[in-house]
Amino acid sequence: MAVIAEVKSRTSVPEPVGRAHPRGRMRWVVLSLLLAVTVVNFIDRQTLSVLAPVLKEMLHLSNEQYGRIVAAFQFGMMTGEFPMGWLMDRWGVRLGLAGAVLWWSFATGAQAATRSGVQLGITRFWMGTGECGNYSGGMKAIFRLFAPHERTLAIGVFNTGSMIGATLAPPLIVWLAQRHGFRTAFLVPAVLGALWIPLWLWLYRDPGSPQQARAQFVSLISLLGQSSTWAVMLCRFFIGPVMQFYWYWIPSYLYSVRHLTLTQVGFLGWIPFLLGDSGGVAGGWVASALAKQGLNAYAVRRITMWTSATLCLASLAVPFLHNTAAAFLAIGTVVMADNFLSANMFGAITDLFLDHTVGRATGLTGVAGGLSGLLFPLLTGYLVDRFSYEPVFMMVAFMPLIGTALLFLIGRQYRLAERSAH
Repeated sequence: MAVIAEVKSRTSVPEPVGRAHPRGRMRWVVLSLLLAVTVVNFIDRQTLSVLAPVLKEMLHLSNEQYGRIVAAFQFGMMTGEFPMGWLMDRWGVRLGLAGAVLWWSFATGAQAATRSGVQLGITRFWMGTGECGNYSGGMKAIFRLFAPHERTLAIGVFNTGSMIGATLAPPLIVWLAQRHGFRTAFLVPAVLGALWIPLWLWLYRDPGSPQQARAQFVSLISLLGQSSTWAVMLCRFFIGPVMQFYWYWIPSYLYSVRHLTLTQVGFLGWIPFLLGDSGGVAGGWVASALAKQGLNAYAVRRITMWTSATLCLASLAVPFLHNTAAAFLAIGTVVMADNFLSANMFGAITDLFLDHTVGRATGLTGVAGGLSGLLFPLLTGYLVDRFSYEPVFMMVAFMPLIGTALLFLIGRQYRLAERSAH
Protein backbone atom coordinates (compact mmCIF):
# COMPACT_ATOMS: atom_id res chain seq x y z
CA MET A 1 0.00 0.00 0.00
CA ALA A 2 3.04 2.22 -0.29
CA VAL A 3 1.87 4.06 -3.41
CA ILE A 4 -1.44 5.13 -1.91
CA ALA A 5 0.29 6.17 1.31
CA GLU A 6 2.79 8.25 -0.66
CA VAL A 7 0.01 9.98 -2.59
CA LYS A 8 -1.90 10.62 0.65
CA SER A 9 1.18 12.19 2.25
CA ARG A 10 1.36 14.68 -0.62
CA THR A 11 -2.32 15.52 -0.87
CA SER A 12 -3.80 15.19 2.63
CA VAL A 13 -3.44 16.58 6.12
CA PRO A 14 -0.95 14.56 8.24
CA GLU A 15 -2.36 11.97 10.58
CA PRO A 16 -2.64 12.85 14.28
CA VAL A 17 0.65 12.77 16.15
CA GLY A 18 0.80 10.01 18.69
CA ARG A 19 -1.94 7.84 17.18
CA ALA A 20 -0.92 4.30 18.01
CA HIS A 21 -2.02 0.89 16.85
CA PRO A 22 -2.57 -1.01 20.11
CA ARG A 23 -1.27 -4.55 20.19
CA GLY A 24 -2.52 -7.51 22.18
CA ARG A 25 -6.01 -8.60 22.98
CA MET A 26 -7.76 -5.31 23.58
CA ARG A 27 -8.18 -4.29 19.95
CA TRP A 28 -9.69 -7.72 19.22
CA VAL A 29 -12.02 -7.39 22.21
CA VAL A 30 -13.18 -4.04 20.82
CA LEU A 31 -13.60 -5.63 17.39
CA SER A 32 -15.76 -8.36 18.97
CA LEU A 33 -17.99 -5.62 20.43
CA LEU A 34 -18.26 -3.98 17.02
CA LEU A 35 -19.13 -7.37 15.53
CA ALA A 36 -21.78 -7.91 18.22
CA VAL A 37 -23.49 -4.56 17.69
CA THR A 38 -23.50 -5.11 13.94
CA VAL A 39 -25.26 -8.46 14.51
CA VAL A 40 -27.91 -6.65 16.59
CA ASN A 41 -28.14 -3.88 13.98
CA PHE A 42 -28.95 -6.34 11.21
CA ILE A 43 -31.39 -8.35 13.29
CA ASP A 44 -33.18 -5.01 13.77
CA ARG A 45 -33.20 -4.43 10.03
CA GLN A 46 -34.28 -7.95 9.12
CA THR A 47 -37.22 -8.01 11.51
CA LEU A 48 -39.34 -6.11 8.99
CA SER A 49 -38.50 -8.38 6.06
CA VAL A 50 -39.00 -11.62 8.01
CA LEU A 51 -42.38 -10.39 9.28
CA ALA A 52 -43.32 -8.92 5.88
CA PRO A 53 -45.89 -11.63 4.99
CA VAL A 54 -47.66 -11.09 8.34
CA LEU A 55 -47.41 -7.29 8.26
CA LYS A 56 -48.60 -7.02 4.65
CA GLU A 57 -51.69 -9.03 5.48
CA MET A 58 -52.41 -7.35 8.81
CA LEU A 59 -51.84 -3.78 7.56
CA HIS A 60 -53.22 -4.47 4.05
CA LEU A 61 -50.00 -3.45 2.27
CA SER A 62 -49.25 -3.96 -1.43
CA ASN A 63 -45.69 -4.63 -2.62
CA GLU A 64 -45.40 -0.96 -3.59
CA GLN A 65 -46.50 0.15 -0.12
CA TYR A 66 -44.08 -2.28 1.47
CA GLY A 67 -41.39 -0.88 -0.82
CA ARG A 68 -42.17 2.61 0.51
CA ILE A 69 -41.68 1.42 4.09
CA VAL A 70 -38.33 -0.12 3.15
CA ALA A 71 -37.47 3.14 1.36
CA ALA A 72 -38.40 5.15 4.49
CA PHE A 73 -35.70 3.30 6.41
CA GLN A 74 -33.20 3.95 3.63
CA PHE A 75 -34.19 7.63 3.57
CA GLY A 76 -33.51 7.73 7.30
CA MET A 77 -30.10 6.14 6.69
CA MET A 78 -29.33 8.69 3.98
CA THR A 79 -30.45 11.60 6.19
CA GLY A 80 -28.42 10.49 9.19
CA GLU A 81 -25.21 9.34 7.50
CA PHE A 82 -23.25 12.58 7.34
CA PRO A 83 -24.38 13.90 10.76
CA MET A 84 -23.33 10.58 12.30
CA GLY A 85 -19.98 10.64 10.48
CA TRP A 86 -19.45 14.23 11.63
CA LEU A 87 -20.26 13.19 15.20
CA MET A 88 -17.70 10.33 15.12
CA ASP A 89 -14.95 12.55 13.65
CA ARG A 90 -15.69 15.56 15.83
CA TRP A 91 -16.47 14.04 19.25
CA GLY A 92 -15.12 10.49 19.10
CA VAL A 93 -16.44 6.98 18.60
CA ARG A 94 -16.93 6.12 22.27
CA LEU A 95 -19.79 8.54 22.90
CA GLY A 96 -20.88 8.82 19.27
CA LEU A 97 -21.51 5.11 18.74
CA ALA A 98 -23.14 4.69 22.16
CA GLY A 99 -25.54 7.52 21.32
CA ALA A 100 -26.33 6.04 17.91
CA VAL A 101 -27.14 2.61 19.39
CA LEU A 102 -29.37 4.14 22.05
CA TRP A 103 -31.22 6.21 19.42
CA TRP A 104 -31.90 3.31 17.06
CA SER A 105 -32.79 0.89 19.87
CA PHE A 106 -35.60 3.20 21.00
CA ALA A 107 -36.84 3.35 17.39
CA THR A 108 -36.70 -0.44 17.04
CA GLY A 109 -38.79 -0.90 20.15
CA ALA A 110 -41.26 1.78 19.01
CA GLN A 111 -42.18 -0.35 15.98
CA ALA A 112 -43.99 -2.71 18.35
CA ALA A 113 -46.56 0.03 18.97
CA THR A 114 -47.33 0.81 15.31
CA ARG A 115 -50.85 0.24 13.98
CA SER A 116 -50.57 1.34 10.32
CA GLY A 117 -48.22 1.38 7.38
CA VAL A 118 -47.62 5.12 7.87
CA GLN A 119 -46.64 4.65 11.52
CA LEU A 120 -44.37 1.76 10.60
CA GLY A 121 -42.72 3.89 7.91
CA ILE A 122 -42.10 6.74 10.38
CA THR A 123 -40.46 4.49 12.96
CA ARG A 124 -38.34 2.82 10.26
CA PHE A 125 -37.16 6.28 9.16
CA TRP A 126 -36.27 7.08 12.78
CA MET A 127 -34.39 3.80 13.12
CA GLY A 128 -32.44 4.49 9.92
CA THR A 129 -31.17 7.86 11.18
CA GLY A 130 -29.39 6.01 13.99
CA GLU A 131 -28.40 2.71 12.43
CA CYS A 132 -26.21 4.44 9.84
CA GLY A 133 -23.84 5.36 12.71
CA ASN A 134 -22.86 1.70 13.05
CA TYR A 135 -20.56 1.84 10.01
CA SER A 136 -19.11 5.35 10.38
CA GLY A 137 -18.30 4.58 14.04
CA GLY A 138 -17.05 1.05 13.40
CA MET A 139 -14.85 2.07 10.47
CA LYS A 140 -13.24 4.87 12.45
CA ALA A 141 -12.57 2.62 15.46
CA ILE A 142 -10.95 0.01 13.21
CA PHE A 143 -8.86 2.65 11.45
CA ARG A 144 -7.49 3.81 14.80
CA LEU A 145 -6.96 0.42 16.44
CA PHE A 146 -5.49 -1.65 13.59
CA ALA A 147 -2.37 -1.27 11.50
CA PRO A 148 -2.89 -0.78 7.71
CA HIS A 149 -2.15 -4.40 6.76
CA GLU A 150 -4.71 -5.65 9.33
CA ARG A 151 -7.56 -3.26 8.55
CA THR A 152 -9.31 -5.07 5.72
CA LEU A 153 -9.36 -8.29 7.75
CA ALA A 154 -10.76 -6.37 10.73
CA ILE A 155 -13.33 -4.71 8.45
CA GLY A 156 -14.25 -8.13 7.07
CA VAL A 157 -14.83 -9.50 10.58
CA PHE A 158 -16.81 -6.39 11.54
CA ASN A 159 -18.91 -6.52 8.36
CA THR A 160 -19.57 -10.24 8.87
CA GLY A 161 -21.91 -9.11 11.61
CA SER A 162 -24.35 -8.14 8.88
CA MET A 163 -24.41 -11.71 7.62
CA ILE A 164 -24.58 -13.24 11.10
CA GLY A 165 -27.48 -10.93 11.91
CA ALA A 166 -29.21 -11.83 8.66
CA THR A 167 -28.57 -15.54 9.39
CA LEU A 168 -29.95 -15.41 12.93
CA ALA A 169 -32.89 -13.14 12.16
CA PRO A 170 -35.26 -15.54 10.30
CA PRO A 171 -35.37 -18.36 12.89
CA LEU A 172 -35.17 -15.96 15.87
CA ILE A 173 -37.84 -13.56 14.62
CA VAL A 174 -40.22 -16.31 13.47
CA TRP A 175 -39.82 -18.12 16.82
CA LEU A 176 -40.49 -14.91 18.78
CA ALA A 177 -43.47 -14.01 16.58
CA GLN A 178 -45.06 -17.46 16.80
CA ARG A 179 -44.34 -17.93 20.51
CA HIS A 180 -44.91 -14.43 21.89
CA GLY A 181 -46.49 -12.37 19.10
CA PHE A 182 -44.89 -10.34 16.33
CA ARG A 183 -44.59 -7.20 18.51
CA THR A 184 -42.15 -9.02 20.80
CA ALA A 185 -39.95 -9.60 17.74
CA PHE A 186 -39.35 -5.83 17.63
CA LEU A 187 -38.79 -5.45 21.38
CA VAL A 188 -36.12 -8.13 21.88
CA PRO A 189 -33.53 -6.63 19.45
CA ALA A 190 -34.17 -3.21 21.02
CA VAL A 191 -33.28 -4.59 24.46
CA LEU A 192 -30.13 -6.27 23.08
CA GLY A 193 -28.93 -2.93 21.72
CA ALA A 194 -29.53 -1.20 25.06
CA LEU A 195 -27.57 -3.92 26.91
CA TRP A 196 -24.59 -3.46 24.58
CA ILE A 197 -24.07 0.22 25.43
CA PRO A 198 -22.62 -0.15 28.98
CA LEU A 199 -20.07 -2.71 27.76
CA TRP A 200 -18.91 -0.35 25.01
CA LEU A 201 -18.57 2.63 27.34
CA TRP A 202 -16.63 0.49 29.81
CA LEU A 203 -14.15 -1.06 27.36
CA TYR A 204 -13.51 1.48 24.59
CA ARG A 205 -11.48 4.68 24.83
CA ASP A 206 -10.80 7.03 21.92
CA PRO A 207 -7.10 7.49 21.12
CA GLY A 208 -6.17 11.18 21.18
CA SER A 209 -8.74 13.75 22.23
CA PRO A 210 -11.70 15.69 20.83
CA GLN A 211 -9.49 18.80 20.83
CA GLN A 212 -7.04 17.11 18.45
CA ALA A 213 -9.88 16.09 16.14
CA ARG A 214 -11.27 19.63 16.05
CA ALA A 215 -7.80 21.04 15.29
CA GLN A 216 -7.52 18.83 12.21
CA PHE A 217 -11.09 19.27 11.03
CA VAL A 218 -11.56 19.19 7.23
CA SER A 219 -14.65 20.84 5.76
CA LEU A 220 -17.38 19.09 3.81
CA ILE A 221 -16.60 21.24 0.77
CA SER A 222 -12.98 20.11 0.91
CA LEU A 223 -14.03 16.46 1.09
CA LEU A 224 -16.45 16.84 -1.82
CA GLY A 225 -13.67 18.43 -3.84
CA GLN A 226 -11.69 15.18 -3.81
CA SER A 227 -12.22 12.69 -6.63
CA SER A 228 -11.73 9.85 -4.14
CA THR A 229 -14.87 10.95 -2.27
CA TRP A 230 -17.00 10.65 -5.39
CA ALA A 231 -15.33 7.37 -6.33
CA VAL A 232 -16.25 5.63 -3.06
CA MET A 233 -19.71 7.25 -3.00
CA LEU A 234 -20.59 5.99 -6.48
CA CYS A 235 -19.12 2.59 -5.71
CA ARG A 236 -21.38 2.19 -2.67
CA PHE A 237 -24.36 3.64 -4.60
CA PHE A 238 -24.32 0.59 -6.87
CA ILE A 239 -23.02 -2.09 -4.49
CA GLY A 240 -25.21 -1.29 -1.46
CA PRO A 241 -28.67 -2.13 -2.92
CA VAL A 242 -27.56 -5.65 -3.87
CA MET A 243 -27.36 -6.86 -0.29
CA GLN A 244 -30.37 -4.77 0.69
CA PHE A 245 -32.43 -6.57 -1.94
CA TYR A 246 -31.45 -9.95 -0.53
CA TRP A 247 -32.11 -8.83 3.05
CA TYR A 248 -35.45 -7.14 2.52
CA TRP A 249 -37.05 -9.00 -0.38
CA ILE A 250 -35.88 -12.62 -0.29
CA PRO A 251 -38.31 -13.68 2.50
CA SER A 252 -41.21 -12.25 0.46
CA TYR A 253 -39.81 -13.85 -2.71
CA LEU A 254 -39.58 -17.26 -1.01
CA TYR A 255 -43.10 -16.86 0.37
CA SER A 256 -44.88 -15.56 -2.74
CA VAL A 257 -42.90 -17.11 -5.62
CA ARG A 258 -41.31 -20.23 -4.14
CA HIS A 259 -44.46 -20.81 -2.01
CA LEU A 260 -42.64 -21.50 1.26
CA THR A 261 -44.67 -21.05 4.43
CA LEU A 262 -43.61 -18.50 7.04
CA THR A 263 -42.31 -21.36 9.19
CA GLN A 264 -40.26 -22.69 6.26
CA VAL A 265 -38.90 -19.18 5.61
CA GLY A 266 -37.84 -19.05 9.25
CA PHE A 267 -36.13 -22.45 9.12
CA LEU A 268 -34.59 -22.14 5.64
CA GLY A 269 -34.26 -18.42 4.91
CA TRP A 270 -31.02 -18.14 6.88
CA ILE A 271 -29.13 -20.68 4.73
CA PRO A 272 -27.95 -18.27 1.98
CA PHE A 273 -26.75 -15.84 4.64
CA LEU A 274 -24.83 -18.62 6.38
CA LEU A 275 -23.01 -19.20 3.10
CA GLY A 276 -22.43 -15.46 2.92
CA ASP A 277 -20.94 -15.27 6.42
CA SER A 278 -17.59 -16.41 5.11
CA GLY A 279 -17.45 -13.71 2.45
CA GLY A 280 -16.48 -10.77 4.65
CA VAL A 281 -13.73 -12.61 6.52
CA ALA A 282 -12.47 -14.17 3.28
CA GLY A 283 -12.39 -10.75 1.61
CA GLY A 284 -10.30 -9.35 4.45
CA TRP A 285 -8.03 -12.38 4.66
CA VAL A 286 -7.32 -12.44 0.93
CA ALA A 287 -6.60 -8.69 0.92
CA SER A 288 -4.19 -9.07 3.84
CA ALA A 289 -2.48 -12.06 2.20
CA LEU A 290 -2.01 -10.16 -1.06
CA ALA A 291 -0.63 -7.14 0.80
CA LYS A 292 1.89 -9.38 2.58
CA GLN A 293 3.03 -10.56 -0.86
CA GLY A 294 4.08 -6.99 -1.62
CA LEU A 295 1.12 -5.83 -3.71
CA ASN A 296 0.09 -2.19 -3.28
CA ALA A 297 -3.42 -1.15 -2.29
CA TYR A 298 -4.50 -0.54 -5.89
CA ALA A 299 -3.49 -4.05 -6.99
CA VAL A 300 -5.12 -5.65 -3.92
CA ARG A 301 -8.44 -3.88 -4.46
CA ARG A 302 -8.40 -4.49 -8.20
CA ILE A 303 -7.96 -8.26 -7.78
CA THR A 304 -10.39 -8.74 -4.90
CA MET A 305 -13.13 -6.41 -6.13
CA TRP A 306 -13.26 -7.40 -9.80
CA THR A 307 -13.26 -11.11 -8.90
CA SER A 308 -16.07 -10.85 -6.35
CA ALA A 309 -18.12 -8.46 -8.51
CA THR A 310 -17.99 -10.99 -11.34
CA LEU A 311 -19.25 -13.76 -9.03
CA CYS A 312 -22.33 -11.63 -8.29
CA LEU A 313 -23.51 -12.48 -11.83
CA ALA A 314 -24.83 -15.70 -10.27
CA SER A 315 -27.90 -13.59 -9.44
CA LEU A 316 -28.94 -13.95 -13.10
CA ALA A 317 -29.64 -17.65 -12.54
CA VAL A 318 -31.88 -17.40 -9.44
CA PRO A 319 -35.32 -16.83 -11.04
CA PHE A 320 -34.69 -19.52 -13.67
CA LEU A 321 -33.71 -22.31 -11.27
CA HIS A 322 -36.76 -24.49 -10.63
CA ASN A 323 -35.06 -26.40 -7.84
CA THR A 324 -35.29 -24.35 -4.63
CA ALA A 325 -32.07 -25.84 -3.25
CA ALA A 326 -30.20 -24.74 -6.37
CA ALA A 327 -31.74 -21.27 -6.06
CA PHE A 328 -30.57 -21.11 -2.42
CA LEU A 329 -27.05 -22.02 -3.56
CA ALA A 330 -27.05 -19.28 -6.19
CA ILE A 331 -28.36 -16.74 -3.67
CA GLY A 332 -25.71 -17.84 -1.17
CA THR A 333 -22.99 -17.41 -3.80
CA VAL A 334 -24.11 -13.84 -4.51
CA VAL A 335 -24.38 -12.97 -0.82
CA MET A 336 -20.90 -14.37 -0.16
CA ALA A 337 -19.40 -12.55 -3.15
CA ASP A 338 -21.07 -9.25 -2.30
CA ASN A 339 -19.90 -9.46 1.32
CA PHE A 340 -16.36 -10.20 0.06
CA LEU A 341 -16.69 -7.16 -2.21
CA SER A 342 -18.05 -4.93 0.57
CA ALA A 343 -15.10 -5.68 2.87
CA ASN A 344 -12.74 -4.40 0.19
CA MET A 345 -15.00 -1.46 -0.71
CA PHE A 346 -14.84 -0.28 2.92
CA GLY A 347 -11.12 -1.11 2.91
CA ALA A 348 -10.76 1.31 -0.01
CA ILE A 349 -11.99 4.10 2.28
CA THR A 350 -9.07 3.43 4.64
CA ASP A 351 -6.72 3.48 1.61
CA LEU A 352 -7.91 6.86 0.40
CA PHE A 353 -8.69 8.86 3.56
CA LEU A 354 -6.96 9.76 6.81
CA ASP A 355 -8.03 9.32 10.42
CA HIS A 356 -9.79 12.63 10.93
CA THR A 357 -11.91 12.23 7.76
CA VAL A 358 -12.70 8.50 7.80
CA GLY A 359 -15.97 8.92 9.73
CA ARG A 360 -17.35 11.56 7.37
CA ALA A 361 -16.04 9.82 4.26
CA THR A 362 -17.84 6.65 5.37
CA GLY A 363 -20.90 8.77 6.12
CA LEU A 364 -20.84 10.27 2.63
CA THR A 365 -20.69 6.80 1.08
CA GLY A 366 -23.66 5.99 3.29
CA VAL A 367 -25.53 9.00 1.87
CA ALA A 368 -24.93 7.59 -1.61
CA GLY A 369 -25.92 4.10 -0.46
CA GLY A 370 -28.97 5.55 1.27
CA LEU A 371 -30.05 7.33 -1.92
CA SER A 372 -29.81 4.14 -3.96
CA GLY A 373 -31.40 2.26 -1.08
CA LEU A 374 -34.26 4.74 -1.20
CA LEU A 375 -34.79 4.48 -4.95
CA PHE A 376 -34.17 0.76 -5.42
CA PRO A 377 -36.98 -0.56 -3.14
CA LEU A 378 -39.45 1.73 -4.90
CA LEU A 379 -38.32 0.39 -8.25
CA THR A 380 -38.34 -3.18 -6.92
CA GLY A 381 -41.90 -2.88 -5.64
CA TYR A 382 -43.04 -1.41 -8.97
CA LEU A 383 -41.38 -4.17 -11.02
CA VAL A 384 -42.58 -6.99 -8.77
CA ASP A 385 -46.20 -5.76 -8.77
CA ARG A 386 -46.32 -5.16 -12.54
CA PHE A 387 -43.92 -7.78 -13.91
CA SER A 388 -41.99 -10.20 -11.69
CA TYR A 389 -38.79 -10.59 -9.70
CA GLU A 390 -36.80 -11.49 -12.84
CA PRO A 391 -35.78 -7.94 -13.91
CA VAL A 392 -34.73 -7.18 -10.33
CA PHE A 393 -32.43 -10.19 -10.15
CA MET A 394 -30.93 -9.08 -13.47
CA MET A 395 -30.25 -5.57 -12.18
CA VAL A 396 -28.55 -6.70 -8.99
CA ALA A 397 -26.35 -9.05 -11.03
CA PHE A 398 -24.63 -6.17 -12.85
CA MET A 399 -24.63 -3.41 -10.22
CA PRO A 400 -21.48 -4.66 -8.39
CA LEU A 401 -19.49 -4.56 -11.64
CA ILE A 402 -20.67 -1.01 -12.33
CA GLY A 403 -19.74 0.14 -8.80
CA THR A 404 -16.29 -1.43 -9.01
CA ALA A 405 -15.62 0.14 -12.40
CA LEU A 406 -16.56 3.60 -11.12
CA LEU A 407 -14.27 3.29 -8.08
CA PHE A 408 -11.21 2.76 -10.25
CA LEU A 409 -12.21 5.13 -13.04
CA ILE A 410 -12.95 8.12 -10.81
CA GLY A 411 -10.63 7.58 -7.83
CA ARG A 412 -7.68 9.86 -8.64
CA GLN A 413 -5.35 8.31 -6.06
CA TYR A 414 -5.98 4.85 -7.48
CA ARG A 415 -5.32 6.19 -10.99
CA LEU A 416 -2.00 7.62 -9.79
CA ALA A 417 -1.18 4.24 -8.27
CA GLU A 418 -1.90 2.56 -11.62
CA ARG A 419 0.39 4.93 -13.51
CA SER A 420 3.10 4.39 -10.92
CA ALA A 421 2.74 0.62 -11.29
CA HIS A 422 3.44 0.96 -15.01
